[in-house]
Amino acid sequence: MIFIGLGANLPSRAGSPRDTLQAALADLERAGVRVLGRSAWVETAPVPLSDQPWFVNGVAAVETRLPPTDLLALLHKIEADYGRERSVVNGARTLDLDLLAYHDMVNPGPESPLLPHPRLAGRAFVLRPLAELAPDWRHPATGQAIGALLADLDPAQETRPLAS
Repeated sequence: MIFIGLGANLPSRAGSPRDTLQAALADLERAGVRVLGRSAWVETAPVPLSDQPWFVNGVAAVETRLPPTDLLALLHKIEADYGRERSVVNGARTLDLDLLAYHDMVNPGPESPLLPHPRLAGRAFVLRPLAELAPDWRHPATGQAIGALLADLDPAQETRPLAS
């Protein structure tokens, strides 16, 4: 399974952060990436904590024939289409699309993309939606079950479900 993390906390040309995430999924479909499923949207505090707006986050399971490098390039193109600027690390953004996992591939680097995503295991805004979508998923590099990863999370990482 291929998983993509989606997040936004600023409006874009598509509208609200939630509207942007929905539009980005539609753009992936138009580009030939089949969306197999999506978690519910959650609101999450910025990581690290700051005074920027909370994020809307979710995870999508996708299917594609694109290799990881080409899929990541497509994700970056879609981010740019919605006004994503990479000027401040962990800054507010109109759209963030992360390649979380590409089947069971493990690539610790240095070449891109790093797989699975190097910060995936410590982020509630990724793990909680991923657990909803794939409750039996295991981290490809460590073999840890998603339940164990969730149990290891810092309890200060707050997430709130958004109404459908």
